[in-house]
Amino acid sequence: MPRRSPVPAAPRERSVFLALLPWPERVQVARALRTETVGGLVLLAAAVVALVWANTPFGSAYESIRGFHFGIPALGLDLSVGHWTADGLLTVFFLVAGIELKRELVVGELRTPATAALPVVAAVCGMAVPAALYLATTGIGGGSRAGWAVPMATDIAFALAVLAVLSTHLPSALRAFLLTLAVVDDLGAILVIAVFFTADLNPLALGGALVGLVVFYLLQRFRVRGWWWYVPLGVAIWALMYNGGVHATVAGVAMGLILRTIRDQGEKASPGERTEHLLRPFSAGVAVPLFALFAAGVSISAASLGEVFTRPEPLGVVLGLVLGKTVGIFTGTYLAARFTRARLNPDLAWADVLALAVLAGIGFTVALLIGELAFPDPADAEHIKAAVLLGSLIAAAAAALLIKRRNGIYRRLREAETRDDDADGVPDIYQQASPGHGRAGSGN
Repeated sequence: MPRRSPVPAAPRERSVFLALLPWPERVQVARALRTETVGGLVLLAAAVVALVWANTPFGSAYESIRGFHFGIPALGLDLSVGHWTADGLLTVFFLVAGIELKRELVVGELRTPATAALPVVAAVCGMAVPAALYLATTGIGGGSRAGWAVPMATDIAFALAVLAVLSTHLPSALRAFLLTLAVVDDLGAILVIAVFFTADLNPLALGGALVGLVVFYLLQRFRVRGWWWYVPLGVAIWALMYNGGVHATVAGVAMGLILRTIRDQGEKASPGERTEHLLRPFSAGVAVPLFALFAAGVSISAASLGEVFTRPEPLGVVLGLVLGKTVGIFTGTYLAARFTRARLNPDLAWADVLALAVLAGIGFTVALLIGELAFPDPADAEHIKAAVLLGSLIAAAAAALLIKRRNGIYRRLREAETRDDDADGVPDIYQQASPGHGRAGSGN
C-alpha cells in the first residue's frame, strides 16, 4: 500500500498590528483616553500658567508658595508644597497607572507574549535609545550622567492634549498603541525610580510598608469591601514607604497592581475598575496639573535657552526626547513586525507609526519628576526642566506636522469606525468584520 504524503501544516495567520480593536477593549480604551485628553488640556494650561507666573514680577511669590512647608513633622511628613505634589498627589497618578498595567497584563494587549511582544519591544527600545543618547551626549561633553533616565518616559496626557488641540481623527487602534506604550513606559519609569532614586533606606519603615501591602492583598483576596478599610491603609502604606527611603509613588503602583481587575460572577465592576473610575478624573484633572503647576515654573531667558544647547546635560535630554524616542520606538516597532508574525494594518502606513514615535517624545510629567530626583541642586534642576519643556515642545510640533499630513486618511477611517446606521449603539464595522483584521482598502 503506497505511503501517503504528509499533509503540510497550514501556515499560521499573521496577526494584524494596529487593527480594529475588539469592541469591549475599545470601549475601555475610549473611556480612559477621554479622561486623559481632558486632563491633558488642564495639564497644558497648568504648565503655561506656571511658566508665565515664574517669569513675571510675581515669580518670587511662586517660589515662596512652592517652598512653603507644612505637614506632620513627628511622622517625618513636613514637606514643601512642591514635594507634596510630587510625592503625594503623583501617588494617585501612579496608582491609576498600576491599575492600567494590571488590566493590560490580565485582559489587555500584554496578556499573552504574542500580543505583548510588539508594544513591549517598541516601548523598551523607546526607553533604551534616549538613555543611551543622553549618556553619549554627556560622555562627549564631559557632563553628569545622573539624568540618563529623564528622557525615557512618555506623557500620555500631554500627548493626547496635543491630539485634542489638533482635532485629529486618529483611529482607536493608534490611540490604543500610544496608551500601551505609555503604560509600559510608566512601568519602566517606576522601576527606575524604585531602583536608582532611593534615599537612605529605613528597614523598619519599609518592613511596615510591606506588611501593609500584604494586608492590602489579603483584603482583596478575601473580597473585603469598603473604602474605610483601604483609604487609611493606603495612606499608612504611602507614609511608611516615604519614610522607608523609597520614592512614595512606588506605593501607588504596588497597590494598583494588587487591586483585582477581573469581575467576579454577578459583579458589575471589579475593585480595580471602581477605583480607576473614581480616581482617574482626580488624577488627570487635579493631581497631575497641580504637580505641573509647581514643577514647570522655570525662568526662561535667552541665556537659559542658550544653555540648553550648550550644556551637555540639558542637550542630552532634548536629543533623547526628540531623536531618541523617535528612533527607538520606530525601530523597535519595525523590528518586532519584521521578525514576528505581526503585520501592519493595510489601511495605515509606517508614516503613522513614525508620527506616534515622534509624539511619544513628549515626556512631561514623569520626566520632570525624574529630573528633580536626578538633580537635587535647584540650579541644575532648572536647566533640566527647561530642556524637558523645550524637547516636549519640539516633539509636539514635529508630530503635529506629521499627523496633519495624514489627517484626511484618519478622518475616513474614523468615520468608517464609528458609523452606526442601525443605531444599535455598536458601530456597523463590528457586525461586518471580525476584530483583529484590517478593513478593506488601503489608505496608503
